[in-house]
Amino acid sequence: MSRYSKSLWTRRRVLGTGAAALAAPAIAPRRAWAAADEIRIGWVSPTTGPIAGFGSADDYVLGQLAPVLKEGIDVGGKHYAIKLIPKDNQSNPNRSAEVASQLILDDEVHLMLSSSSADTVLPVTDQCELNEVPSISGDTPWDAFFFGRGGDPATGFDWTYHFFWGGKQVVDSYVSLWDQLDTNRKVGLMMSNDSDGVAMSNPDVGFAAQLKGHGLEVIDLGLFEPLSDDYSAQIGKLKDAGVDIITGIFLPPDWTTFWVQAAQLGFRPKAATIAKALLFPSSVEALGAPAKGLSTEIWWSPGHPFASTINGLTSAEFAGKFTEETGRQWVQPMGFKHALIEVALDVLKRSTDPTDPGALIEAIKATDIRTIVGPINFQTGPVPNVSTTPVVGGQWEPGTKFPFDLVINENQYAPDIPVGRPFEALSY
Repeated sequence: MSRYSKSLWTRRRVLGTGAAALAAPAIAPRRAWAAADEIRIGWVSPTTGPIAGFGSADDYVLGQLAPVLKEGIDVGGKHYAIKLIPKDNQSNPNRSAEVASQLILDDEVHLMLSSSSADTVLPVTDQCELNEVPSISGDTPWDAFFFGRGGDPATGFDWTYHFFWGGKQVVDSYVSLWDQLDTNRKVGLMMSNDSDGVAMSNPDVGFAAQLKGHGLEVIDLGLFEPLSDDYSAQIGKLKDAGVDIITGIFLPPDWTTFWVQAAQLGFRPKAATIAKALLFPSSVEALGAPAKGLSTEIWWSPGHPFASTINGLTSAEFAGKFTEETGRQWVQPMGFKHALIEVALDVLKRSTDPTDPGALIEAIKATDIRTIVGPINFQTGPVPNVSTTPVVGGQWEPGTKFPFDLVINENQYAPDIPVGRPFEALSY
């Protein structure tokens, strides 16, 4: 018997350690797929709620690729139509599990795609692992995808695969930024009490451990509750400690509140490098002039030297086309949304039977493709089921066409991605 055809009841195991996993709806055994010439793909992403910025370009990306999906694919002399079924998780981990369940049990998807924060990816991939549905995900640190779900490096997972950077990569990038400044090397650390923040707070391999590994003094304020309205206590501790650098993981509205209160209380670090919250132009524009010089990780940009395997567009062309057709500024997740479809189509075309879960998994394992976000190969990752993608560091500065532009300031660990200018200290 194939390892992929074992009964659900003999393979069931508890996956995931967070509230989302505990709150996931009860799952009944899956119905057997009926023979059909249609491939159904689930798509879970936040398009409403506090992290809607991650899904803000979904409609555009899927609209651009709709003609390609409509064409379907030919495999083994047989033509298959492709039906992509999108679901908004409303920025809620419980909703992520709920819509994943709907896609698996009601829509009977053959392949699941999910992205945009651990609150999306972890609940969705848990449901896929439990129900033996092939899954590809991205746009959340691989540490959260793997260790946040109880992954064992000795065995990995059977049904779920992921591509993105990890915590060490992003901390290395941050330190490469800060090393360009004259600081006291004291770093204040705050982490949102959500799936991303908890995963990156691992005492052995999380942000604090990685920062200390670079010889930095870390003032770790621990987890804070998302969507708080008062950060005066934390700001007071950071001031008293005399930190020159503030870093951590915030939701966009939380960082806006924090930075406004920091200004009111006279907290003026030399660098503020924040994951998640500072990815999007809308979050930066909400702060106005005080946003100048804020910094973050950059995992995709018009400056990335990669192109689409679907339509040949370079990163610069893809971003330019988005702005030309929507009037909006490019956002980092759009590259990874496009890459998810690239990988999915590549997997479907290489599988011996794109409607068979075992055949899909074998094709996923053998993935070796250079996408618009860079190379993806699940055989070369730091742990099973993972492929890492490059990340660099950058800073927001006043823009020309838009209020702010995100400029790359370091590429120490991804030298093929060009730097725009050196990193600069915050000015007040």
